[in-house]
Amino acid sequence: MGSMFRSEEVVLAQLFLPTAAAYTCVSQLGELGLVEFRDLNASVSAFQRRFVVDVRRCEELEKTFTFLQEEVRRAGLVLPAPEGRLPAPPPRDLLRIQEETDRLAQELREVRANQQALRAQLHQLRLHEAVLSQAHGPPVEAAHLDGLSDRDPLLQPSGGPHQNLRVNFVAGAVEPSKAAALERLLWRACRGFLIASFLETEQPLEDPVTGEPATWMTFLISYWGEQIGQKIRKITDCFHCHVFPFEEQKEARHGVLQQLQQQSQELQEVLEETERFLSQVLGRVQRLLPAWLVQIRKMKAVYLALNQCSVSATHKCLIAEVWCPSRDLPELQRALQDSSSEVGMSAVVHRIPCKDMPPTLIRTNRFTASFQGIVDAYGVGRYLEVNPAPYTIITFPFLFAVMFGDVGHGLLMFLFALAMVLAEDRPSVKAAQNEIWQTFFGGRYLLLLMGLFSVYTGFIYNECFSRATTIFHSGWSVAAMANRSGWSDAFLAQHPILTLDPNVTGVFLGPYPFGIDPIWSLAINHLSFLNSFKMKMSVILGVIHMAFGVVLGVFNHVHFGQHYRLLLEFLPQLTFLLGLFGYLVFMVIYKWLRVTAASAAMAPSILIHFINMFLFSQSPTNQPLYHGQTVVQSTLVVLALVMVPILLLGTPLYLRWQHYHRHPSRQPSGPQPAEDQAGLLDSQDSHMSVNGWGSDEEKGPPGDKEQAEFVFSEVFMHQAIHTIEFCLGCISNTASYLRLWALSLAHAQLSEVLWAMVMRVGLHLGREVGVVGAVLVPVFGAFAVLTVAILLVMEGLSAFLHALRLHWVEFQNKFYSGTGYKLSPFTFTVEDE
Repeated sequence: MGSMFRSEEVVLAQLFLPTAAAYTCVSQLGELGLVEFRDLNASVSAFQRRFVVDVRRCEELEKTFTFLQEEVRRAGLVLPAPEGRLPAPPPRDLLRIQEETDRLAQELREVRANQQALRAQLHQLRLHEAVLSQAHGPPVEAAHLDGLSDRDPLLQPSGGPHQNLRVNFVAGAVEPSKAAALERLLWRACRGFLIASFLETEQPLEDPVTGEPATWMTFLISYWGEQIGQKIRKITDCFHCHVFPFEEQKEARHGVLQQLQQQSQELQEVLEETERFLSQVLGRVQRLLPAWLVQIRKMKAVYLALNQCSVSATHKCLIAEVWCPSRDLPELQRALQDSSSEVGMSAVVHRIPCKDMPPTLIRTNRFTASFQGIVDAYGVGRYLEVNPAPYTIITFPFLFAVMFGDVGHGLLMFLFALAMVLAEDRPSVKAAQNEIWQTFFGGRYLLLLMGLFSVYTGFIYNECFSRATTIFHSGWSVAAMANRSGWSDAFLAQHPILTLDPNVTGVFLGPYPFGIDPIWSLAINHLSFLNSFKMKMSVILGVIHMAFGVVLGVFNHVHFGQHYRLLLEFLPQLTFLLGLFGYLVFMVIYKWLRVTAASAAMAPSILIHFINMFLFSQSPTNQPLYHGQTVVQSTLVVLALVMVPILLLGTPLYLRWQHYHRHPSRQPSGPQPAEDQAGLLDSQDSHMSVNGWGSDEEKGPPGDKEQAEFVFSEVFMHQAIHTIEFCLGCISNTASYLRLWALSLAHAQLSEVLWAMVMRVGLHLGREVGVVGAVLVPVFGAFAVLTVAILLVMEGLSAFLHALRLHWVEFQNKFYSGTGYKLSPFTFTVEDE
């Protein structure tokens, strides 16, 4: 918890790495993940750095790895996860990995090219077989003239008018989608001087590119004349048809078909052997590539880190500057000594002072990570600033539960989160890629507490799926009211609505032991009672939450040595908040304790008293709560108004006095040059750490030449903004906490409507029909689906967002600036994953 209360101490260290051991040292730092490197070559182009050639070689290897990964994925295979933790390879292994990778890539390219060529050739052979084996029929018989017998010759004898004409054939295959267009174009272009026959292949053929089965249309075209033949060939070329030679004689075609079948069989055997060799190459890739991927990524990360180092004047060592948690410095020194022991020179770690604000480091675990994420989403805390996350662990689920309070809904959320917590170590659960599931899984402990707190507030509201439960005996007695009032049958018939008077002896026996009495669920003024209760509860919780935020600011003031802020900021802020809205909470609690059932009719209005408090007046019709109330209220308002100028002027005047008290020779002057007006306000909420970095206005960096010029106008404007924000924020933030009342009421009423319109209708319908099971099963299914979709998911998300806003705006802005930046250590964890 100590590390959660505020960020850890982070120091700036200088590393002197021997050139021969620099790679090994940085590689070991990447395995440990202790330090964040600072770029000492920010002014140097990325192409002019020392290890740019090595980085380029790693990037070229990554491109080759991408090609190998695509080939493995194309073959339908999966790369296995690397076994164990693989260290970054030594630089001498880079050449070996590059040679083996290039050899594998070259083999894959050659084998894949041969496979594609063999598949294309086999596809051509099978298409040719399909064309020759299709029963297109004798093409010339289709053009016989009417009146010719079967024995008449088709061609004119020699010496006739067609003695020089010869029938030619064009055979091939075309895609089915182009067959109709091809046939129409052939007919129109050749004006009918051809006979075309189109048939679909009996069996689909494997596409050589995609590997998917596809059908083809074979065609056989007979024509006369060379010009017609040229047109046909041009048209088939335009349609990307596969054209094959076609023998006129049937015996010749049969012989060609046999040759094609033999060639196809031989080619199939060669293709199978090629694919076997391809699978062997891919197997080697599967075995070697996962380890290479991790190793080359680590090697590239090491060289990128080395590029951020500067070279010493003697070129015998590299100098690096790193941010490191102070508690990890001994481990850092041991790691560097172990890594550099082989070269005979030890790496040195030297702490150096720094005027820059260090990064923020807050270590988390499975439980606290989601709560820290809520805080960091608003802004990363400044170095050594109070961390709101430990308090958010309790306040966030509680405020969510105030808006979501229901035993049934909270129990469902708790069980869902508990199932994720119990299964968190299963690899299948961690490896799930669904983004919504990853969101829920990452916040499983947050959901667990939200569900648990919702069960607690559900018992307070006495609501379980909008139904009240009778755990204890009610504090109201209807029998006593009936006996005392003499209710008769006639009276009951005339008065369908009865009133329980707590002033009657024996009617009100005492408060319910825990939560709201279940008898209120039967009352017609149930909503009015809950409205009053939840509205006042929201104001009380809001004022307590904001006051707690103001009190947490004390830890920042004390830790940063800004003790004057305790008197000039903390006390005025707390006085202003509690003097006005703390008094409102006091009146609510006082009225609850002092007003009894007998005097309820004459109970004064708190709202009217609060309005009269600011008007310095008193309403004659509104009785005071206690003697001397007007004097107390006027005193509190005056005291709160007096705090405003103290907030506005106290800190600027004190800093002005302090500045000229330290430097009496400096007198106020005119506007200073921009370069001389140092950012005094930029260093406000920081601390003089071991690095020499200071945040207090009264602690400037050492040396008169570096002292900042005090600009009163800037300090005053900065303080005026904060004063206005706090004073107006106390009013608006208190009203903002009324969302607890509104969301709680909306959730309860929506749950009531869902029960009345689904379950109650189903129960009545089942009683009338008589088949209870057949009716209640679908009704309960609909009720369950609507409950999860609307009340758990939608209402849960709404309550979550409102609780988030209450923490970010109303709570954290009282003490938390959130203007820091995280420590991003150099680590190989991502590469290993």
